Amino acid sequence: MSFASLALSPPILQAVNEQGYNEPSPIQAKAIPAILTGNDVMAAAQTGTGKTAGFTLPILELLSRGKRARSKQVRTLVLTPTRELAAQVAENVEKYATHLPLRSNVVFGGVSINPQIQKLSRGSDVLVATPGRLLDLHQQGCIRFDDLEILVLDEADRMLDMGFIHDIKRILKLLPAKRQNLLFSATFSNEIRALAKGLVNNPVEVSVASPNTTAKTIEQWVYPAERSKRAALLVHLVKDNDWQQVLVFTKTKHGANRLAKQLDDKGITSAAIHGNKSQGARTRALENFKTGQIKVLVATDIAARGIDISSLPQVVNFDLPEVAEDYVHRIGRTGRAGIDGHAISLVTNEDFKLLAAIERLTAQVIQRKMIEGFTPINPLPESSLDSRGQKAPNKPKKTASRNSRSKPRPNKNNGSDDSKSDSRPKRRRVNPNPKSRTARKPQG
Repeated sequence: MSFASLALSPPILQAVNEQGYNEPSPIQAKAIPAILTGNDVMAAAQTGTGKTAGFTLPILELLSRGKRARSKQVRTLVLTPTRELAAQVAENVEKYATHLPLRSNVVFGGVSINPQIQKLSRGSDVLVATPGRLLDLHQQGCIRFDDLEILVLDEADRMLDMGFIHDIKRILKLLPAKRQNLLFSATFSNEIRALAKGLVNNPVEVSVASPNTTAKTIEQWVYPAERSKRAALLVHLVKDNDWQQVLVFTKTKHGANRLAKQLDDKGITSAAIHGNKSQGARTRALENFKTGQIKVLVATDIAARGIDISSLPQVVNFDLPEVAEDYVHRIGRTGRAGIDGHAISLVTNEDFKLLAAIERLTAQVIQRKMIEGFTPINPLPESSLDSRGQKAPNKPKKTASRNSRSKPRPNKNNGSDDSKSDSRPKRRRVNPNPKSRTARKPQG
């Protein structure tokens, strides 16, 4: 199948060709025709499947057939959970609309609102926004939705996880009843279906893979390690393997800052991005990472949402995520568009339960590797897919030191040696779904 067979106009096909894509990904092949019919659509698609182009291309096709947006009006609204994702979606819209007389804008918090107000005054055929800033702009009378034709909720599951449900409901009340609704989510959980009841009408459901599966293009393995030796082990891995581009996940903001400094002190150019960083600092760090000015980008889960690098070779879990589903999202940053990627996790004895949950969810035992000089004193228990009944690992052995009783115990609730964590709602664990094969995923 080619993009030309999907009833897209020559200007859009030209833009797609200029981006180097010849064939649509599975989600694009299913979603584009459904959206072009004007139906509401619910699509289940993981990060890295090309889902952004899956809704951007047909939206641009539909918009190109109508009248341009009037002053302050919006014809298509795309809601995203984070600033980074909003910027990424907006970049895709600009690329694919380069040969069309359409105007697109993006608005999010953390930056000055005045330039955004000026751009919105000219009207937006496509507006990509985070919920909070959008409501601020509407309250100030800078934006109107009388002419809205299409609404997109991108990564709806993450929006719910981050507590945006009330903002979404407020926004829905501002929109005209007659519109096309598109909902994209990693899963069709009960919460997502509850949200969909008040949003979509007789939707076409599109799904290309079961949730919680990992791409075959990603090689995964675990390095057992002592908590205090993880930073030194990461330095060794980066230098010994001559890694030039590594995305590292930590559990906390302070842990991200500390690790980035430790890497810098060892001669490995690094930067941290998280919720306490200004939007300007986050944008600069991401750009420097993409261009190779820094080798390692250390990120928390929320800040990393929306990071889209076509050929990212390595992802490292310095801390395992508390929620197993986040592991799939994290490592999905690599192994995209059919290109091989590597996902490495540094796992302590205390983190065995988190590792076992990930292995149950993804229905695979992750290969383990040891490096001379970094063998942990407290070994990591063996895994099996029937690990639900396994006992928790033994507590770390006490050293023979006379002062061992006075030494503080490791903080079991903190994977970054830090008591503070990103402020976000606690998440409910979701039962794993059966594994299914994941098709190779063109990016978009």
